[in-house]
Amino acid sequence: VNFIRFRMDGRELSGVGRDAWAMAELVKAGAEGCTPITHVGPRWSAYVRKWRVRGVSIETVHETHGGAFAGRHARYVLRSSIEVIETKTAPAAGNAEAA
Repeated sequence: VNFIRFRMDGRELSGVGRDAWAMAELVKAGAEGCTPITHVGPRWSAYVRKWRVRGVSIETVHETHGGAFAGRHARYVLRSSIEVIETKTAPAAGNAEAA
Protein backbone atom coordinates (compact mmCIF):
# COMPACT_ATOMS: atom_id res chain seq x y z
CA VAL A 1 0.00 0.00 0.00
CA ASN A 2 1.41 3.38 -0.95
CA PHE A 3 -1.75 5.46 -0.42
CA ILE A 4 -4.43 5.30 2.27
CA ARG A 5 -7.45 7.46 2.99
CA PHE A 6 -9.59 6.92 6.07
CA ARG A 7 -12.23 8.52 8.26
CA MET A 8 -11.62 9.11 11.97
CA ASP A 9 -13.71 11.18 14.37
CA GLY A 10 -15.70 12.73 11.54
CA ARG A 11 -12.72 13.87 9.48
CA GLU A 12 -10.77 12.36 6.62
CA LEU A 13 -7.05 11.74 6.73
CA SER A 14 -4.73 10.35 4.09
CA GLY A 15 -1.13 9.29 3.78
CA VAL A 16 1.33 8.20 1.12
CA GLY A 17 4.43 6.06 0.89
CA ARG A 18 5.74 4.34 4.00
CA ASP A 19 3.31 6.26 6.22
CA ALA A 20 0.42 4.74 4.26
CA TRP A 21 2.03 1.30 4.41
CA ALA A 22 2.45 1.55 8.19
CA MET A 23 -1.17 2.60 8.74
CA ALA A 24 -2.42 -0.25 6.54
CA GLU A 25 -0.27 -2.70 8.54
CA LEU A 26 -1.63 -1.33 11.84
CA VAL A 27 -5.19 -1.72 10.59
CA LYS A 28 -4.55 -5.32 9.43
CA ALA A 29 -2.78 -6.26 12.67
CA GLY A 30 -5.66 -5.13 14.87
CA ALA A 31 -5.23 -5.70 18.61
CA GLU A 32 -2.03 -7.72 18.03
CA GLY A 33 -0.22 -4.65 16.75
CA CYS A 34 3.00 -4.41 14.75
CA THR A 35 6.64 -4.63 15.72
CA PRO A 36 9.73 -3.88 13.63
CA ILE A 37 10.45 -7.62 13.97
CA THR A 38 7.10 -8.90 12.61
CA HIS A 39 6.42 -6.06 10.15
CA VAL A 40 9.86 -5.13 8.90
CA GLY A 41 10.18 -1.44 8.16
CA PRO A 42 13.14 0.89 8.64
CA ARG A 43 11.52 3.66 10.70
CA TRP A 44 8.42 2.52 12.56
CA SER A 45 8.85 5.15 15.26
CA ALA A 46 8.86 7.90 12.63
CA TYR A 47 5.72 6.59 10.89
CA VAL A 48 3.91 6.34 14.23
CA ARG A 49 4.97 9.84 15.26
CA LYS A 50 3.67 11.34 12.02
CA TRP A 51 0.24 9.75 12.57
CA ARG A 52 0.16 10.77 16.23
CA VAL A 53 0.84 14.41 15.31
CA ARG A 54 -2.27 14.19 13.11
CA GLY A 55 -4.37 12.94 16.03
CA VAL A 56 -4.29 9.17 15.55
CA SER A 57 -4.04 7.21 18.80
CA ILE A 58 -1.32 4.55 18.56
CA GLU A 59 -0.13 2.83 21.74
CA THR A 60 3.51 1.85 22.21
CA VAL A 61 4.02 -1.35 24.23
CA HIS A 62 7.65 -2.01 25.19
CA GLU A 63 8.65 -5.69 25.04
CA THR A 64 11.81 -7.69 25.56
CA HIS A 65 13.15 -10.28 23.17
CA GLY A 66 15.89 -12.93 23.40
CA GLY A 67 18.20 -14.35 20.82
CA ALA A 68 21.66 -13.40 19.65
CA PHE A 69 20.73 -9.71 19.81
CA ALA A 70 18.55 -9.72 22.91
CA GLY A 71 17.03 -6.44 23.94
CA ARG A 72 13.83 -4.45 23.74
CA HIS A 73 11.50 -3.50 20.94
CA ALA A 74 8.25 -1.60 20.58
CA ARG A 75 4.88 -3.00 19.62
CA TYR A 76 2.57 -0.41 18.06
CA VAL A 77 -1.18 -0.87 18.42
CA LEU A 78 -3.75 1.29 16.67
CA ARG A 79 -6.24 2.52 19.29
CA SER A 80 -8.22 5.02 17.20
CA SER A 81 -11.33 3.73 15.53
CA ILE A 82 -10.92 4.33 11.82
CA GLU A 83 -12.83 3.48 8.66
CA VAL A 84 -10.60 2.86 5.64
CA ILE A 85 -12.11 4.52 2.58
CA GLU A 86 -9.44 3.83 -0.03
CA THR A 87 -6.04 2.24 -0.50
CA LYS A 88 -3.79 2.09 -3.56
CA THR A 89 -0.75 -0.01 -4.29
CA ALA A 90 1.78 1.00 -6.91
CA PRO A 91 2.95 -1.66 -9.37
CA ALA A 92 6.26 -3.27 -8.52
CA ALA A 93 9.33 -1.63 -10.05
CA GLY A 94 10.31 -3.25 -13.32
CA ASN A 95 6.79 -4.61 -13.87
CA ALA A 96 6.25 -4.70 -17.65
CA GLU A 97 2.47 -4.37 -17.25
CA ALA A 98 2.91 -1.03 -15.43
CA ALA A 99 4.14 0.68 -18.60
